[in-house]
Amino acid sequence: MTIADAQDDAPTAVVVVDPDGRVSGWSEGGSRLLGWTAEDTVGRPVADLLAGPVPPGFPESHDADVSGPVALRHRDGHTVDSVITAQPLRGPQGLVQGQVVTVQRWDRRPVIADRAFEQCPFALGVYDPELRFLWINASSGRVIAHTEEQVVGKKYREVLPEFDRSLFPERDDQPYIDKVAEVARTGVPARLITVFRPLGSNYANAWATSIWPVRDAEGTVRAVANWGFDMSAEYWARQRLLILNEATTGIGRTLDVVGTAQELATTSVPGFTDLVTVDLFDEVLRGEEPPSPPTTSRDEPLTLSRAARYGAKDDAGRPAGPAVPVPMPMPVTHAVRSVAATCMATGRSTVELAVDPGVGGEWAFGPGLASDPAHWPPGNPVVDKGITAEGLTGRITVPLRARGALLGVVTFSRLDRPESFTADDLILAEQLAAKAAVAIDNARRYVHQSTTALTLQRSLLPQRLPHQEAVEVASHYLPAGIDAEVGGDWFDVIPLSGARVALIIGDVVGHGLHASATMGRLRTAVRTLADVDLPPDELLTHLDDLVLHFASDLQPTSHFQTTAETGATCLYTVYDPVSRRLTLASAGHPLPLVIAPDGTRIPVSAQPGPPLGIGGLPFEATELELPEGSLLALYTDGLVENRERDVDQGIAELQGLLDHRAPSLEALSDTVMEAMLAEHRTDDAAVLLARTRALDPQHVADWDVEPDVAEVSRARQFAVDQVEAWGLEETAFVTELVVSELVTNAIRYGEPPIRLRLIRDTALICEVSDSSSTAPHLRRARAFDEGGRGLLLVAQLTQGWGTRHTPHGKTIWCAQSLAPTSGETPPPPPFE
Repeated sequence: MTIADAQDDAPTAVVVVDPDGRVSGWSEGGSRLLGWTAEDTVGRPVADLLAGPVPPGFPESHDADVSGPVALRHRDGHTVDSVITAQPLRGPQGLVQGQVVTVQRWDRRPVIADRAFEQCPFALGVYDPELRFLWINASSGRVIAHTEEQVVGKKYREVLPEFDRSLFPERDDQPYIDKVAEVARTGVPARLITVFRPLGSNYANAWATSIWPVRDAEGTVRAVANWGFDMSAEYWARQRLLILNEATTGIGRTLDVVGTAQELATTSVPGFTDLVTVDLFDEVLRGEEPPSPPTTSRDEPLTLSRAARYGAKDDAGRPAGPAVPVPMPMPVTHAVRSVAATCMATGRSTVELAVDPGVGGEWAFGPGLASDPAHWPPGNPVVDKGITAEGLTGRITVPLRARGALLGVVTFSRLDRPESFTADDLILAEQLAAKAAVAIDNARRYVHQSTTALTLQRSLLPQRLPHQEAVEVASHYLPAGIDAEVGGDWFDVIPLSGARVALIIGDVVGHGLHASATMGRLRTAVRTLADVDLPPDELLTHLDDLVLHFASDLQPTSHFQTTAETGATCLYTVYDPVSRRLTLASAGHPLPLVIAPDGTRIPVSAQPGPPLGIGGLPFEATELELPEGSLLALYTDGLVENRERDVDQGIAELQGLLDHRAPSLEALSDTVMEAMLAEHRTDDAAVLLARTRALDPQHVADWDVEPDVAEVSRARQFAVDQVEAWGLEETAFVTELVVSELVTNAIRYGEPPIRLRLIRDTALICEVSDSSSTAPHLRRARAFDEGGRGLLLVAQLTQGWGTRHTPHGKTIWCAQSLAPTSGETPPPPPFE
């Protein structure tokens, strides 16, 4: 075997060692590898070439193969880390005549390995601990646009300065070079996804990369190697999915049009784009139906309102903080034939790019994909270098459409990042806009329904409380917060006969239009039943039957129609200023708070009945006598109950706020609402405050009437004397007539005892009571009838009349207005 036969490609060296351990042959590769010539080495001990430990058995073992790392001494004095393979050199009869030693640098591989790594489709590279290039394959050279000869011996930062920074500094990404240096320093392998934009490209790449240390036999890190493959398509698809996932949870969280537009903007920045604007028609902001879509032939500009604008940086160039919904959307005009106007007219999105999308397209999701014309929808992209004057590198304009209606337009703009939008970015923008459009339209519909329900409810509630003298009253109502529907809270004040007054408050189950409509029906029913002057417990019984009828009316007519909620609570109270007695009954509603003039609480020992709509269960009425000047608070559960406190705690807090010394009930009701209601309330709240008054006993006169027709004249005289004593002489004639008719009817058709009572209130009230439960009624008397004209006469001469049933019979009453005429002195107030 000759040296020429054993010699391999340089810098592999072949050395022949005789049995005495001396060099007997030296190849040209040895000269290139170690700098020694054959004259320098032949005849010398091979051990003179060693600079460190050698594999066991070398060079002593001549009849066995030996291999392993070894440090050799270069002629200029430095050490060459090598790998040796020693094989026996045999002569005739198999006698060992020495060894053939193959020497390679530790960083060289056999030729087949070289070719395999060179032709690998993945980018491969090896670097020394100082991050100098030792070797790269062809794929890596194409990625970094350098050949192996251009980079070997140079530092990484010199060749690829763009890898010394993060593409997304706002994410605090570690630059790739720092990660490679960390692996060289610590010897700990790393796997990561690296996003970078090659020089001269308008697109960013995403690479899956592994970095690992290369160690010698002693475990010392001699180099760092890496490999990577382009996973841009998968990476950016995943990023788009993450943005869509964030949009799923981030857009449409509230039923607020402007808030939803702001959510679209903040969801898209900065992960997808740098600046988003959302423009909506004014009708959409008001909850109305959107206008008819514009046409391409229109000659006037489009005026919308900017509902949201959010960028990664503020106007001063600083990173933007948390987005705040625009409190007052500002008008914005889109010129005729502008991109936004055209998009709204055609219903198609438009992509504007500052550069041709083919430039640098080989870096976007694979060669040629971004610049493939078939990958873009027709008409896209539009190359418009003029958008650079606006500081933009690209802009996507998408019309906001939902359920066939055009709501407005949204633009996604890129400012700081130079990479161009791709066709996949257009798809993402359209998906974000589609989701936001549905959420905005849902919010618009909610605003419309909520506004309608609130308008209906406010129209059904008393616009102003009626004038009466029994109590001083004030009320306050607030609908639920913006994230909740309008409820069915209601209240009313109804003047009754005998100077009495009814104070009512209630709450309908459910929210929305149905609750408001049901509330209106209940309020009308209560007023009708109050006109009949039913006691509170009987009135609630009739009201309960009415709610049961509501439920039967709302039964669905098909399997696909939902059943609306029915049911309500109601508190009905009647206060009599003559007796200072309060009568009340509750249908599942909280009992009123009563505060005495000295500030102590007057307990209301009543048992609330079941809510309205249950049916079959009785209601109980309770009476209590109140000192003059007592303060009553009727309220709904929305005032005292929320997520932070229970009902009992809320009632205790409300009681602490009821200051009997408050000079104004209006101010007190405002204070109660402000202190009791949370900022984000989910239910309506209503409060009705009343301060009781007592009628001066001198303005009440009564007389027992014997069941004898002869008593009629004495009753007339009693009435005339009394009204004259009150200074109401102008009412004496009418009073004499109505007293005569009512007392005569009571004697003829009623049962004793009979009682006549006159009350001087804002009106002059005449009441005749008897023990019969039979109520009189108006009828038309014929020409020759001798009776039947009495009640008709009473109805014609007074401003009102009626029948009030009591536990002991009935009371027929009539009232004459005491309003002063021009030039007359008004009557003195009847209350002390």
